[in-house]
Amino acid sequence: MSNLIIHQKPETKFDHLIVAFAGWPDAGESATSTIKYMLRQLEATKIAEIDPEEFYDFSQERPRSYRTRDGRRRVRWPANEFYSWQAPRPLAEGTSKGALFFIGVEPNLKWRTFSETIANLALDLGVKTVVHLGALLDAVPHTRQVKLTGSSTQPLFQEALQSSNIGSSNYQGPTGISTAVMETCTRKGMSYASLWGHTSHYLQAAPNYRVCHTLAEHISRMLKLPVDLAELRSAAENFDKEVVQAIDKDEQLANYVRKLEDRYDESQIETPMPEPADVVMELEQFLRSEQRRNMGGAG
Repeated sequence: MSNLIIHQKPETKFDHLIVAFAGWPDAGESATSTIKYMLRQLEATKIAEIDPEEFYDFSQERPRSYRTRDGRRRVRWPANEFYSWQAPRPLAEGTSKGALFFIGVEPNLKWRTFSETIANLALDLGVKTVVHLGALLDAVPHTRQVKLTGSSTQPLFQEALQSSNIGSSNYQGPTGISTAVMETCTRKGMSYASLWGHTSHYLQAAPNYRVCHTLAEHISRMLKLPVDLAELRSAAENFDKEVVQAIDKDEQLANYVRKLEDRYDESQIETPMPEPADVVMELEQFLRSEQRRNMGGAG
């Protein structure tokens, strides 16, 4: 594990590793913001990180420069960090003993080596199930309950998903690093689970606290993590109010949302997730047609 930098190795073992990646599998920054919130609430400790040198084309995933308080310029490289949380003693009834977390940036290079690095550390720390949190763009209205999809190779976790009416997605096509990590962990004997929040494709604001709250609520309950969701719930409510105010000012977008609501409510069967480019194109076409209609067909 030469690509792994260990800061401190926990003495205990952990059943679960929860992961999220910025970029393609993180629409509205919903998944990474969920883990950041959980890390802060649990006061988790950073224990390790992956050296980015071997895994990124820095002309594509550019490092960022910043100035310190004393005026010095520094470079912030793509970060892939592991955190641990251990429950205080004595344990509260029905509470997890602890958990590992990983938050990172989808790499450009060497996906198999990158996945091996994550899986090997998880194995070394006793992890039995790796849980991926993701978020994707979808043609879903923001006025309905946040749609979740997910699946697991762990029977109890799969049962929990089904009891919450969370079905699996039948999407097939280009994939992200999370699938490569899943394949590696499964090959090494660990169970894997994935939970995705569906983000309304016409909402550009990030983080999407509405999706964050839903993901945090479900994963905290499933893994019995004592995360206080009050702050995130308040942020989600404020997010909803701001979205309503913005859409009320835009008649064309409001009409599009009503159309989306009708189609969503009438749909009784699960359909494949649209490609982000397709749903954005659909929105643009709708707005152009509305503009032509309002102008009397001109243009």
